[in-house]
Amino acid sequence: MIRVLLADDQALMRAGFRALLDAEDHLEVVGEASDGASAVHLSRCLRPDVVLMDVQMPGLDGIEATRRIAADPDLAAIRVLILTNYGLDSYVFAALRAGASGFLLKDADPADLLHAVTVVARGDALLAPTVTRTLISEFVAGPPPAVPTAGRDVLTAREQEVVELVARGLTNDEIAVRMVISPLTAKTHVNRAMTKLHCRDRAQLVVWAYESGLITPRRR
Repeated sequence: MIRVLLADDQALMRAGFRALLDAEDHLEVVGEASDGASAVHLSRCLRPDVVLMDVQMPGLDGIEATRRIAADPDLAAIRVLILTNYGLDSYVFAALRAGASGFLLKDADPADLLHAVTVVARGDALLAPTVTRTLISEFVAGPPPAVPTAGRDVLTAREQEVVELVARGLTNDEIAVRMVISPLTAKTHVNRAMTKLHCRDRAQLVVWAYESGLITPRRR
């Protein structure tokens, strides 16, 4: 059973999500929050597996709420799935930097939402390759950070190559083809890199790759 917390300031939106999720045998909505502060509080009280987090809410917004959840060691097992009306906007990358495991548009098909919750709950990447590529193209096209993130030296040359391909939006299967290795080996390299860099998931690897200066955005 996957336990889900809904965080959205619109009661009608929460009701729709609850009806959809509770209709599934393996999903259970354990609570609802109408603002970011309540989302953080209920995360600590209820310990859900996944928080469906709206971005724009009164008081504490979804990005800051995500940051507080991700920064709390006691809540390390919780995955945050950002919900947005705005598509690929500036909120998305900010949310990933804050510790979100991915994002989904509010007008996504119901099946996509159910799949996203399941994927995030098991710790896998939510961001589809096409979404990752677009995200990178739109929001990481600026100059690299003045002070690169430390930690690159903990990766082997092979792992650095894999992380670069993840940050370019490739799946494990695509990485396997590119590097002429098996998909299982590709997955192993990705998992080892995440462990060494203390990244929660592939979305965090994408952020790390650019902020560390491992790769630089391709200019348009």
